Amino acid sequence: MPVTLQHVDQTRWTQDPQARHDLIRIYRDADPACLAPEAAEAFVAEHLRAGNGFACALFNARLLGAVAVTSTADGTWQLSHLCVRAETRGRGVATRLLALVAADARTRAHRRLGVASPTSAEGALYARLGHEVDGDGRVLTGTPEEAP
Repeated sequence: MPVTLQHVDQTRWTQDPQARHDLIRIYRDADPACLAPEAAEAFVAEHLRAGNGFACALFNARLLGAVAVTSTADGTWQLSHLCVRAETRGRGVATRLLALVAADARTRAHRRLGVASPTSAEGALYARLGHEVDGDGRVLTGTPEEAP
């Protein structure tokens, strides 16, 4: 599945109805233990209003998966809320999305990616991609040269 990276920020959210529709659908499909379906639109809108964005998996002009991205003062991209549409899970979308985000961070000179408190499935995915998962379940990546 030829997935590409698409960033969604506040401008795209307000100007692109398809991106808005797709992001809401992605997060309505999230594990209810992490995000209640009825909270999806508010979560996305608040994250964007705070000046953050989403890195999304794009396939055939539709967003299939997303991860929330927060830039920290030291240039780290803090990742959270990784989610893929239910009907496309198990096809490598999350793996491809995280690889694209890591490559994009390297090209933009971000020093690190960080993930606070991933679910056990997310932690396993990050570890499979070669990232270090610490004892608290946080994912630590190396410098851009070390990232996969």
